[in-house]
Amino acid sequence: MTCPDASSSGPTPEHEVLFGSGAADYGRYRPGVPTAAVQLLADVVRGRPDPTLLDLGTGTGQLPRALLAAAEPGLAHIEAVDVSRQMLDQARDALTPVLGRCTLRLVHAAADAYTQLPGGEARAPDLVTCCRSFHWMDQPAVLAMADRVAAPDATVAIMGDGSLWTNEADWTRALRDLIQRYLGTERRAGTGATYREPRRSYEEDLAASAWSEVTEHHFPVDRTWAPGNVIGYLRSTSFAASALFGERHAAFEAEARILLDAHASGGPLVEQAMFTVLLARRGGGAQ
Repeated sequence: MTCPDASSSGPTPEHEVLFGSGAADYGRYRPGVPTAAVQLLADVVRGRPDPTLLDLGTGTGQLPRALLAAAEPGLAHIEAVDVSRQMLDQARDALTPVLGRCTLRLVHAAADAYTQLPGGEARAPDLVTCCRSFHWMDQPAVLAMADRVAAPDATVAIMGDGSLWTNEADWTRALRDLIQRYLGTERRAGTGATYREPRRSYEEDLAASAWSEVTEHHFPVDRTWAPGNVIGYLRSTSFAASALFGERHAAFEAEARILLDAHASGGPLVEQAMFTVLLARRGGGAQ
């Protein structure tokens, strides 16, 4: 069951361009969440009556979909938040067929601007998640918002595993060099900006927030990529989206395909990644 959508202040036309243009490729080519990490999150809500998930930066709904399949007896409600309507459209298509009795509300908003439904309709989330998205957010504001809306014994989960830009295999280094030859040495973050690392680590952000009791969980992942899937993945990123290349995009993709095929002829294209989950609860024994 899908509830009416909601919209809050925060998203801008720049957000729509940055995150919306690659929504279809994101849904098709982005790797999923490792099974062991999904199980860890499912254990957080197992045994809770009618558990509610608040997924911030939901994208195409990868994480809620994985939890719907894993959580027992099952999620009762999902609040899926994203700054891109195109991403939310993809999430609706992915989640609606597998909701069962779980309800879903799609919220078009910046994560820190998320607001609950009023009065008795409000659902305090038992689990607040940011999967591969926290670096795009105003981290202190998001954690303060989560403290306002989450259940007393809720958990915040921040997780991710880098990207093919940050990976250090021979083929990913060669691919990064090719992207930089076309777009310049700085990592792009959409058509009008370059990527800047967060000023503080996620652990530092959490330590300075209400969510100061943190445990770290690490899950090694080996992914094997087909050259065509890498090309599709790049279209979904902020650092190699088609709009960044303008009229040179076709030339870039042709050259990237030659490069990837050459590396694949010597063996599979393997990405060795570490998927990290930070589980945070309120400090001071808050319940």
